[in-house]
Amino acid sequence: MAESTDARTAACGLTLSGWEGWLEAHGEPRFRAKQITDWVFKKRVDDFDAMTNLPPELRENLASEFSLVPLEIIRVNGSADTTRKFLFRLEPDGRLIETVLIPASQALYGEKSDRLTLCVSSQVGCAFDCKFCASGLAGFTRNLSAGEIVAQVLLAEMEAGERINNLVFMGMGEPLANLKNLTAAIRILNADWGVTLGARHMTVSTSGLAPQIEKLADEPLQIRLAISLHGATDEVRQRIMPVNERYDLERLFSALRVWREKKKQKITFEYILIEGVNDGLDQAKILARRANQLRAKVNLIPYNIVEGLEWKRPTEEVCESFLEVLKRAGVQATLRRERGHDIDAACGQLRLQEETAAGVIAVK
Repeated sequence: MAESTDARTAACGLTLSGWEGWLEAHGEPRFRAKQITDWVFKKRVDDFDAMTNLPPELRENLASEFSLVPLEIIRVNGSADTTRKFLFRLEPDGRLIETVLIPASQALYGEKSDRLTLCVSSQVGCAFDCKFCASGLAGFTRNLSAGEIVAQVLLAEMEAGERINNLVFMGMGEPLANLKNLTAAIRILNADWGVTLGARHMTVSTSGLAPQIEKLADEPLQIRLAISLHGATDEVRQRIMPVNERYDLERLFSALRVWREKKKQKITFEYILIEGVNDGLDQAKILARRANQLRAKVNLIPYNIVEGLEWKRPTEEVCESFLEVLKRAGVQATLRRERGHDIDAACGQLRLQEETAAGVIAVK
C-alpha cells in the first residue's frame, strides 16, 4: 500500500487558543479563531473554501497547512444488532485504525436506539501485548495525534447521522501511553467551541499504567475511568497481561485509591472472561473483594474470538455463574450480551486482516 507523504496538521486537533496563536503568528486577528472552530466543529465543512467569512488568502493558507478530514473510511462492517465497525486510513502514512459504534440498547418497535456509544482508538497498534487482543499482534506503530482521535468522533457522527452520546477510549492502543494527545483530544471534545460532549460521558480505559492514572487524576475534567483488569490475582493477570509485571495489582490499586480520592467517582473494572484462564469462581470471589474495596463496578465481557489466538469463549452458563457470585457479594456488575461478535469487533481485527493481506505487516 502506498503511503501518503502529506504532513498537514488535522484542523480538528487544535484548541481555540491554539488557533489564536497560529493566527497571530500569521498576522491574522485572534477573533477569527472562533470563526474557524465554528466551521470545523459546528458546521463541519470538508473544504476550506466553504469558510465564506474568512478572507481568500487565509483560506488558502489554511488549506496548505491543515487537513479538514485526516481520516478516510475504507471499510464499514455492519452487524445484525446494528453495531458498526469502521476501518479508517490515516492521512499522513496510510496506516489503519478501527472505531466501533455501539447502540447501547434497542428501542421498542424498531425505531432507533436511544443511545450511541463510540469506541475510539488512541494508537496504531499497541505495545502492551495483552495475550488475548488482536491490537498488539502486529506490534506498535505510533501514537495518534489529538486531531486523529477527535476526527474518529466527527466521522462516526456523520456516518450515523446523529450525535454520539457516550465515548470510550477503549479501541486500539493504550490511551494512557498517549497521555498528552489523549488529554488534548478530551479538552477539544468537551469544549463549548468544540464537540460539546460532556466529560462524564467520556471514559478512559487503561490496562493499568499506574503513574499515568495518577497524572490523569489531576485533570480537572470529570472524565470516567475503566480498568482492563481481566485477572483478580497477579498470577492470573500476569499470564495474559504483561503490564502486570511493571505495575502489579498492589501498585495499580494504590493509583486507583488516588483516583477515587481526587475524582469521587466510581471506577469500572472491565473483565474479559476467557475459558479456563480467568473464568473460575475462585477468581470471581477475589474479584468481588477487590471491587468492594473501591466500590467499583464490574463489566463482564465474554471473550470475542480472534483468529490466530488460542483463547476461547466460556459457555453462557459459566458467564452467568461468574456474574451471580459478584452480585451475591454486593458488587454492581453487568454481563455484556452479544455486541458485534459477528463483525470481528474485537480491537484490531479488521486492521490486522487488511494490513496482513496487503503485506504491510507480518503477524508476530
